[in-house]
Amino acid sequence: MENTFWTALFTSTLAALVTTLGIYTIRRFTGWGERNTAYFMCFAAGVLISASFLHIIPKSLDMNPRSPSYLLAGFFGLHLFNRFLTAFVCEKDPNDRNYAFGVVPMLGIGFHSLIDGVIYSISFTVSILTGVLATLGMVLHEFPEGIITYLLLVRSGFTEGRAMVWAFLAAALTTPLGMLMSYPMIRRIEPNELGALLSLSAGALIYVGATHLLPRAETEKKKYSMVALAGGVLVAFIIVTSKT
Repeated sequence: MENTFWTALFTSTLAALVTTLGIYTIRRFTGWGERNTAYFMCFAAGVLISASFLHIIPKSLDMNPRSPSYLLAGFFGLHLFNRFLTAFVCEKDPNDRNYAFGVVPMLGIGFHSLIDGVIYSISFTVSILTGVLATLGMVLHEFPEGIITYLLLVRSGFTEGRAMVWAFLAAALTTPLGMLMSYPMIRRIEPNELGALLSLSAGALIYVGATHLLPRAETEKKKYSMVALAGGVLVAFIIVTSKT
């Protein structure tokens, strides 16, 4: 439907704007951004994990009985991709200011953001509720993603101006681009195939929340991080239960 296209485009563009806000914030207000990034990550993780288990996974099971297999593939597929990037990056010395130290993770984040755009297409094609639930967690995790991308580039030797431009291109612009590229194809596929893609997306969302966002947030040991996590869980729970 026409409305789902514009809704998916709006939310993917909103995600890009939030990422850009993260980049701008860490450049202009470095102290504030570093103090509060953990809270954004915890809240986003709570929404992503809860929305996946309470709504996205049950929805995919209704559409495709083999959804658990795709769910597993989505989780471990993103894990293996992350392990590959980590192994490659860890070979670099963080104290050695060479561009590869920032460029390699930037490319990984860019690919991840492109997949985020595909997830928007999938989730809003299934239903508006599915799209909204995915959006809540994903948009919030874009903020720290912009911060991380910018910091990696600066620490690898990029000037602040160039780091801001490249962080925007890789972490922000790729999200609406991924949505625009994938939406026409996703609209043509059968419900059974859409359920499989939704399961893959749920696996990826759970991985991002449980093994990417939470561990990073826990290393900072913020006093109210559990409150932020619980807030994310509560928001997802309220939205799901209010629609059922």
